[in-house]
Amino acid sequence: MAEDVLLDLADDGTATLTLNRPDRLNALSDKMVDEFFRALDRVAVSPARVLVLTGAGRGFCAGFDLTLAASIESPAGEPAAYGWAQRQERFGALVTRLRAIPQPVIAAVNGAATGAGLGLALACDVRLACRSARFSSAFVKVGMSSCDVGVSWLLPRAIGTSRAFELMLTGRMVNADEAERIGLVSGTTEDTDLMSRACALAAEIAGNGAMAVWMTKRGAWANLESGSLAAAIELENRTQVVMLGTGSLEARARERGFLKPGA
Repeated sequence: MAEDVLLDLADDGTATLTLNRPDRLNALSDKMVDEFFRALDRVAVSPARVLVLTGAGRGFCAGFDLTLAASIESPAGEPAAYGWAQRQERFGALVTRLRAIPQPVIAAVNGAATGAGLGLALACDVRLACRSARFSSAFVKVGMSSCDVGVSWLLPRAIGTSRAFELMLTGRMVNADEAERIGLVSGTTEDTDLMSRACALAAEIAGNGAMAVWMTKRGAWANLESGSLAAAIELENRTQVVMLGTGSLEARARERGFLKPGA
């Protein structure tokens, strides 16, 4: 049986995870989600410094595979809603798992990122898009809510509440130029240059210390949920004290000539 998720753990420290159902624009099935979790578990304990997430073929991820809309299994004697709740929680947990791994995740959006696909892109730490990329919270178009797979929390924080509500309520498609203009992605590139751009960014990130990058990712996400500026600074202060204990600051300062020999 073909693998729905491909993982490449390269020797240069960049891991690449490719959603691999190109005939379905990489729409999410139960099998794909299970493979996705297993791949993230492998990345988390690997020497990889950065993960690039992309899709095979013409799409990044078209969200939930609607051919499964009438397909669900529940334990004997339980209603279909029981099985749907389990599926929903499993799909949604991909977002928190992407956030939890120590490696920063770069979304290389190579086509449609719709519905849950938009949620996956938003769960990544950085998003790059090619010219043919498209974004939509499409579930509102098919009788469901756009509040799905983290979108209702992540999208307003990425682009602001007014724009986020408009996109979620209409389900309209956003092209790559608009996505860059509103801050949904940090940059756009030609289709043929997307992966090289993503890998170059990954290499730049990997040039920093692994723990420094990990603590930056953890701290930035944690402080998005912080209740106050004072609480955010408190977390930053504790993080810096922990980082100082690694000796990396002194070592880097010596490497760059800021400290005199013997100091």
